[in-house]
Amino acid sequence: MLLVGPPGVGKAAFSEQLAALLLCEAPDTSAGACGRCQACRWLSGGNHPDFRRVAPDGADEGEEATTEKAKKKGPGIIRIDQIRELEDFVFVGSHRHGRRVVLLTNAEAMNQAAANALLKILEEPPATVYFILVSSKTKSLLPTIRSRCRVIPFARPDAAAATAWLASAGLEKQGERYLALAGGAPMQVMQWKEEGQLAQIDALVDSLIAAPNDPLVLANRWDAMLKGDGPFRLEQLVEGVQRWLFDLAQERMAGTVRYHRGWPRPKNVSSLNPVALLAGWREIHQFRRSARHPLNQLLFLESLAAHVLRALRPVSP
Repeated sequence: MLLVGPPGVGKAAFSEQLAALLLCEAPDTSAGACGRCQACRWLSGGNHPDFRRVAPDGADEGEEATTEKAKKKGPGIIRIDQIRELEDFVFVGSHRHGRRVVLLTNAEAMNQAAANALLKILEEPPATVYFILVSSKTKSLLPTIRSRCRVIPFARPDAAAATAWLASAGLEKQGERYLALAGGAPMQVMQWKEEGQLAQIDALVDSLIAAPNDPLVLANRWDAMLKGDGPFRLEQLVEGVQRWLFDLAQERMAGTVRYHRGWPRPKNVSSLNPVALLAGWREIHQFRRSARHPLNQLLFLESLAAHVLRALRPVSP
């Protein structure tokens, strides 16, 4: 099975529940894992002999790691040795004489050699082995891998239902605001909340609402944010800045915003040049390409701030 859809819509959570159900030895009447049998206890403890998880280097259980090393490197790739380690698991036999499950998260992170190795396993897998692949970028997967999977698409949920779910999880007042910023993906908002990123996201938007005229001042504000506790990374800051310029350009041309509904609008929006905003939005693509490995973070931020402030310069009367 290949679970596909945009990030933050619940694919990873569903894959975990599906794996638990397949391995459960006493499923309850609600079609869920019982959580009490020996198989469920082994799975929850991370030592079920008939379960294998494959994730990119630098990632933990399908999500980006939050260690300092992974924070600098970002998520890695799935290598061929990780796939080859599955061969004995797939073709030898089951410890519990039942189903075996392979959960492969961020499947698009496989390099070419790993993808080809997986393809060979998928050609003739034993009948009791289940592969669950999770991907947000299916076009990066080999067409032959996609053709050997039953594709299960995940769409963004209805905005009202997602907002109500976030409210029940403790985001009663600002859930709608963050949901728009996450592109309608409620699980992404919950990940931000659990990782403590919401305060840094707010601080970034606040720095843009009332941006100083000096790029050095703005760059130092951003640098202080990135040096704080939490997994908020440079590439997320660059993406947030780019979304801000996009929204300002859309607001000038169409009177609407896509990502920042619920945040105060800058007082000088009507005086901004939409052509300059779009030019700045395009220029930031080059920053996104090098955001994970800047030679000097502060110099990188100063250059980024200079581009942003140039795009935010009011039109001369």
